[in-house]
Amino acid sequence: MRVVVLTTSYPRTPDDIAGGFVRDAVERLRAAGVEVEVVSPAGFRHFGIAYGHGIVGNLKAKPWKLLLVPAMLWSFRRAAAAAARDADLVHAHWLPSGFIAATLRRPFVVQLWGTDVELAQRVPGLACRLLRRARLVICPSTALADSARELGATEVRVIPSGVDLPPLVGAEAEPLEVLFAGRLSVEKGVLQLVAAAHGMKLVVAGDGPLRERVPMALGMIPNRELQPYYARAAVVACPSLREGFGVACAEAMAHGRPVVASAVGGLRDLVIDGETGILVPPGDVAALRAALERLLADPVERQRLGQAGRERIAEHFSWEGVTAATLTAYADALARPDQRRPA
Repeated sequence: MRVVVLTTSYPRTPDDIAGGFVRDAVERLRAAGVEVEVVSPAGFRHFGIAYGHGIVGNLKAKPWKLLLVPAMLWSFRRAAAAAARDADLVHAHWLPSGFIAATLRRPFVVQLWGTDVELAQRVPGLACRLLRRARLVICPSTALADSARELGATEVRVIPSGVDLPPLVGAEAEPLEVLFAGRLSVEKGVLQLVAAAHGMKLVVAGDGPLRERVPMALGMIPNRELQPYYARAAVVACPSLREGFGVACAEAMAHGRPVVASAVGGLRDLVIDGETGILVPPGDVAALRAALERLLADPVERQRLGQAGRERIAEHFSWEGVTAATLTAYADALARPDQRRPA
């Protein structure tokens, strides 16, 4: 099988974190024997619109770059057309890539990740036509799948992002650390966490538009260098106000760390409240602080939740299972009749 992956975010170097979860999925598919070619801004002209703060963030920061979007899309489409000439299937990550895929006259699937659902809700008619035309719509969480159906998608499959399970569970650092790993932006709830963790040892691994308001932040850390931070954390906080999946939460659980997470989006698929972590209302600083204090004061509870979380990741979110589910989705998509309609 030959698959062309279209994505608006993909690592440019081994240490680049942009779109790392897409690269990880591609590498597993290749290991499973699938011939995969990736078309991303790393290989076509994006005029400074991709990378950095992401497409949406870059356009918000420099609205004049909206004038360059048609040129970027033309460059994207040209590279995609060349790659897809003899492809069996096109796998488009994020909605903008889906619009490109719909022009290539090849069977395609669209994978939504969350930020693109917001975009879809601004142009629901156009998004509906695209999603119905796709052979299959893939979402990493139940919440996103529900959103896709509300937008008009009829064939939706939930396939989470996979997670590597470290062979050993690390020892907690002293003094006990609360870890946040992710983008420093409003939707990640990092400002609420800073307020909730006052007086605690808070380690913030991340960068983003709120960096100046989170002075202790270490900056963005490559994934392989981030693993020791998970391994020694007493608690990992995932206080997002919205979340398509929750890679940091899943990685923390894989390391056997207890998590305190907001009860939103994909975090509700990962965390079973009181069994594999603690869920709190999004944006509730008092509830977030109470949950952190509860876990920091109770090593037995930390160990219980961390072990149960690790077992849940191994059972439901391993790369082996995710890759197998993706291959099944590809086969099912190719077996479906063409859904050609005007995009």
